[in-house]
Amino acid sequence: METVAFGWPVVKGDCSAGNPDSCIAVITLASSLEPYDEAAMWGSCKTENLGAEKIIINTVSNSNIRYLLICGNESRGHLAGKTLVALHKNGIDDNGRIIGSDGAIPFIENVGRDVIDRFQKQVTLIERIGLVDLDEIRRIVDEYKGKEDPYYEAAFVVESAKKKCRPAMDITSGDIMISGDVMLDSSSGIVCEVDSN
Repeated sequence: METVAFGWPVVKGDCSAGNPDSCIAVITLASSLEPYDEAAMWGSCKTENLGAEKIIINTVSNSNIRYLLICGNESRGHLAGKTLVALHKNGIDDNGRIIGSDGAIPFIENVGRDVIDRFQKQVTLIERIGLVDLDEIRRIVDEYKGKEDPYYEAAFVVESAKKKCRPAMDITSGDIMISGDVMLDSSSGIVCEVDSN
């Protein structure tokens, strides 16, 4: 069974990989704290939507992570830590809103319920919001880093949502004259040079 996805952490952000075999990852919320390599992953999470999604994706793509230490100071308004706790406990509603979150934008848009379900089952949260004492954080990491076997399922690789793109257009004329040989096609928003021959 593959416990760690290729190229882990699979989503880049404000996090660094430590020991991928460790059972614990550390999320420092809005605090910037020196990483401890005994943790599987170490990084901040300042937003309750995209930041939380990155944490979830990187956690489930490493089956060795069984604990998530949420520490550091909250980011104002976003409440990413409390939102992660609410998400782990309550999940999301039919509109993707994190149930029980008081964050400014508590919506999960790029992660499906199956991924959230896996996150809820795979990890136990250690909620220590406000803790910034590096010695205490390291003590917790040392206590939990080898405490559990990997989750019983292989690393869960989340396919990233593909952005929609417009089909390529061959614009050679426009409907709004900008200057001389330059036109704007107002329907596509494309500026082009018009062949005057």
